[in-house]
Order: sequence, then C-alpha cells, then structure tokens
Amino acid sequence: MSDIISIQGLEMHFRGCDALRGIDLHVEPGTVFALLGENGAGKTTLIRILTGFQRPSAGQVRVLGLDPTRSDESLKLRQRVGYVSDAPALYDWMTVNEIGWFASSFYPDGYLERYRDSIASYELPFDRKIKHLSKGQRAKVALSLALAHDPELLILDEPTSGLDPIVRREFLESMIAVAATGRTVFLSSHQIAEVERVADQVAILHRGRVHLRGNLSELKEAISMVTVSLTDPLIAIPEPSSPAKLLAEIREGRQVQCVVQGDGDEVAELWRSASGIAHVDVRSATLEELFVACTRGDSKFAPRKETAEARVSSMEPQRS
Repeated sequence: MSDIISIQGLEMHFRGCDALRGIDLHVEPGTVFALLGENGAGKTTLIRILTGFQRPSAGQVRVLGLDPTRSDESLKLRQRVGYVSDAPALYDWMTVNEIGWFASSFYPDGYLERYRDSIASYELPFDRKIKHLSKGQRAKVALSLALAHDPELLILDEPTSGLDPIVRREFLESMIAVAATGRTVFLSSHQIAEVERVADQVAILHRGRVHLRGNLSELKEAISMVTVSLTDPLIAIPEPSSPAKLLAEIREGRQVQCVVQGDGDEVAELWRSASGIAHVDVRSATLEELFVACTRGDSKFAPRKETAEARVSSMEPQRS
C-alpha cells in the first residue's frame, strides 16, 4: 500500500530561523506515528505544511496522494483529514450539541450522528456550553469533531498538553482504537512516556532535523542502554567492535550511560574485561532514553554536515 504521508527533502526557512532542515519521512497506513521533539524543534511547522497552511521553502510533500502546497488539492485534503491542536478553537457560547450541529453543515450526511455517538461514549453532557467544560472535556469534543467525518488521517499537534494524567492516558489510548479501524494517526508530542504506550512508529525531531526514526519495538530491540562504572572518571570508554555502534555517551562522574546499537550483551562483556571499568550493566533502552540521546549536544545521532538528515538505516524497517 502507498504511504499516507510522504516527505522528501523538506525545508522551512524563516528570517533568522531554519525551522526544518531537510526532512525525509514516510508514514504507512493504519499506524500510530509519533513525532517527538522539544518545544521549538519544528513539529508544529511540519504539521502546518502537511495540512496546507504553510508553504515550505523546499522539498516535496504528499498527504493521501495530494500536494498540500497546491490550493486546489489542499481543500480536498482537508475534507479527508481530521486535525486537533493543543488549544482547539471552539465557540464557547455554543453547547456541546450545537457545535456538532454547526460543524455537520460542512460535511456529508452521517457526520452529526457519528459526532453524537462519540460524545455519548465520552459521557459528555450535550446541553452544556463549551465555556463550562474542563480542558479534558474540550479535548474530547475537539477529537469527536475531528473524527465525525470519518477521516483517513488524523493529525494531532500536542493534543494532551495540559491535561491531567488520567485524561491524557485515555485520550492517547483511544488512538489505538482509531488505528484499529484502518485509519492513520500522526501524533506530535513531547509526552514521551504516554506516546511509548501507543505508537507503532516514531521519529525524533531535533533542531529541524530527524535524528532517529523507525518501528518502535524494533528500535528498542536494536538499542541497549549500557551503564558503566569507572574507577577513574577520566577513563575513555573503548569503541565497541563492529557491527555494534556507540550512539551516545552520557557521563555523570564515574558513571557513564552508553546508548549502544547492536548486541548490548556482547558489548557489555567486552567492556567488563577492559581496564579501569569496575562494573557494567545492560538493559533495553526506553524511548525516553533514546530521546535524550538524540537531543544531547554530545549525541552521535546528530546529522553530519554534508547530509540533510541522519538515518539509522539498519534499524529502519524495510519498505516494499
């Protein structure tokens, strides 16, 4: 099946700021794809381009086979995409039912019924005004509005920002149900722990570049966190033998946390026999640890100057 989102060499330059610096991404249908990054990493800029609200400086973008940079195709695209931002713009003076009725005038028959079914599943009061809803309830209204026209792609830009942990977890887990129906979810977030529970694919965006991407379970299997205790904090960690790679090294006194691609147990055994190393412990890396490794200044994930984007190609699933 063709990609739901296809991005090649995407760049976005503002005066005094390079928001995106050569992005390549592919999102397959029926997946929950999480784009992770700190505030200011370029996530919202990328989403604005995907939804046709921002024209890129360079590169090619296809969403559902359409070009969002063309005005005639961007309108068709918005009819097939659902979008929820971190601060949804809702008419506060309307009730929950009225805002669904209002939005239904822009879509084919069936929209209002699906919206009301979604609201009922969230147990939200139909007659309550939007201005009297909690932030979590407003987020559920926004999600119901975005899904009621049965979109092929749902784009979420920091949708759980400011929500309490229980509502945030319920909101994100509902994305699994959306993907189970064959639709695709593109989720932008910095809530790493929550995203780890729901995402199939992840990409880590840092300073306008993608530093790591791939299937989440495969990434976690392929990368280990090896903790090394040194007898002297000045001792250098030996480079692991090929094909294993040391991707990042985080030092805190005599303890060094190493992000290793390849056989972590084999690397740990090699380091145990090295001089100056008192103890070595190895385990699978969490998504949060991968995120930290990608965004630290001493990270070896960082793209080389001559390339637009660093790829960890051996960890990326083969595409047909």
